Amino acid sequence: MTAAVATDELRYPIGRYEWPTSPVDADRREAWLSEIAAAPAGLRAAAAGLDEARLDTRYRAEGWTVRQVVHHVPDSHMQAYLRFKLALTEEEPVVKPYAEAAWAELPDRVGSIDASLALLDALHERWVLLMRGMSAADWSRAYFHPEQGRALRLDAVAGMYAWHGKHHTAHVSSLREREGWR
Repeated sequence: MTAAVATDELRYPIGRYEWPTSPVDADRREAWLSEIAAAPAGLRAAAAGLDEARLDTRYRAEGWTVRQVVHHVPDSHMQAYLRFKLALTEEEPVVKPYAEAAWAELPDRVGSIDASLALLDALHERWVLLMRGMSAADWSRAYFHPEQGRALRLDAVAGMYAWHGKHHTAHVSSLREREGWR
């Protein structure tokens, strides 16, 4: 295995997200909603019982620490929740990107993961409630993301965030496996 392949596998342990090229059917959306609903428990289980030293271990060289990963997930998913609300109440709003790497370096990065896990629980409860109440037409609504240079449909964004939760949970769980942490 080459170093580039190994690094890519560590960076994307479940592979990269593939954006759908056509509207997403109701069954696929429901599967993604179930994954989003389960994400907080999955991340909590992946990080359960880790001591301070392990929480401050990077999941890969030059990657974030486990603690930063746990703090990042609610930061990112809050952005998504708000973008959903904007897209549902405005015609293709332009969203503001955020500097996630810079956010991961802010002073709250050293805090207990308990607050971030509780925030993720509450956020996903509200977000899933919102998404389960959306009509079929609502799923075709979109927002414009300047960094992507295109409009993103809410059905595809739901899939990306279902992937995102599993992606970061896999960072923690694969590190635990590689290190033999039980």
